[in-house]
Amino acid sequence: MRVVFWCDMEGVGGITKWDQVMAGAAQYEEGRRLYTEEINAAVRGAKKAGYKEIIVVDGHGAGGDYSFNSLIKDKLESGAEYVFGYRWGCYVEPLKSGCDAMLLPGAHAMAGTADGILCHTMSSQNFYNAYINGKAVGESGIVAAIAASFNVPTIFASGDEATCREVRDLLGKQVYCAQVKQSLNRFAARCLAPHDACALIEKTVHQALKNPKSWPKPLKLKLPVELKIELSNPEKSNDFIGRVGCEIVDPRTIVCRGKNFWEVWNNFWYQ
Repeated sequence: MRVVFWCDMEGVGGITKWDQVMAGAAQYEEGRRLYTEEINAAVRGAKKAGYKEIIVVDGHGAGGDYSFNSLIKDKLESGAEYVFGYRWGCYVEPLKSGCDAMLLPGAHAMAGTADGILCHTMSSQNFYNAYINGKAVGESGIVAAIAASFNVPTIFASGDEATCREVRDLLGKQVYCAQVKQSLNRFAARCLAPHDACALIEKTVHQALKNPKSWPKPLKLKLPVELKIELSNPEKSNDFIGRVGCEIVDPRTIVCRGKNFWEVWNNFWYQ
């Protein structure tokens, strides 16, 4: 019994400002603490559901040495293994070797979502929008597609109301969601108290993992798969000149195609 948590910070309850998620910023340490507490709650939920192999991937790019390294190590819940410092969207070993489910605590909405707190897709400095087979997706959709390449379903997400809506729209109403905040604008929210947010996450993860018959199926994509990325500026397309499987459609648009999403993603991002 193995589960993977692919974690992010922007969807954590109480987080509404970039200062809370960027290394070295005034409120970053507060953000780290809130982040760590919610991930611990998710791990407790998995442990209560009977899971012995729980792999937690720190997926937040905070900047510098804190990228994918924001969880507070000496405050982490026991009974899980934690992956630090690995490039975003690339740690697939547990998926390749067999995994029951993917879970997405701390997720956030895709770029351009009107009611998405701190909404963006991967990097607002490099990318604007992403589409899989013509459908707009955010980071949750990309991770779900990676997991589905190895026949692993994505069954849970926590974050704001917009994120829960986005994930269910993509994967189905069967996805278990823990809504910990609601947008008032992109940088303001009505949030559960941290204790209540953690209790909700722990309860929802436990419910999800105890009821595998209710899980959504892995994200089904028509083959071959196409990933289209809109870049933030024309200079970014230079990185894709000659890259296998990728076509520069225009100076700000890259299209990659492959037999499954992992092949596409590997060509676009991993090399």
